[in-house]
Amino acid sequence: MINLQFCGFDSILARGISRFTDPSGTGIGHVDAVMPDGSLLGAQHEDGLGGMPSGVQIRPADYGDSCGMTNRRRVALPAGDDMTAAFYAFLRGQIGKPYNTAAIVAFITGTNAQTEGGWFCSQLQRVALETCQFFVPLWMPANKDTPADLLQVCSAFAPVLID
Repeated sequence: MINLQFCGFDSILARGISRFTDPSGTGIGHVDAVMPDGSLLGAQHEDGLGGMPSGVQIRPADYGDSCGMTNRRRVALPAGDDMTAAFYAFLRGQIGKPYNTAAIVAFITGTNAQTEGGWFCSQLQRVALETCQFFVPLWMPANKDTPADLLQVCSAFAPVLID
């Protein structure tokens, strides 16, 4: 099973990301993979993290409580053991890579910014899902995929649970 958590944050950057990338208004602007121990692995900007490191990191399951996490939704994607192992192995291999701020700015400006070696949250999770072959590469570049887009795609495979 592959588990993802989608959410919003109460910070200036997070509200901006949600405003420009989620026209449906759900307030979803971030996604993490839920690790087997409940911790969260994802790409996060330092804004609103309360001093935790930005970039791709494993963070405690409750890190969002001190950072103003809102609108939590979880999706448990049906996947076999090999696919699940490949998904989490890919993500673990990305730990320490920087946050891709240029791609976030590109959403606002309408440009295309793909930075080698860096990730933003939904880009990282989507590439992990493609790498483990949960689904084939989608119709648009991964650096244009928003958390709300990814939630919508994942909802075709499993119910969305609201925390």
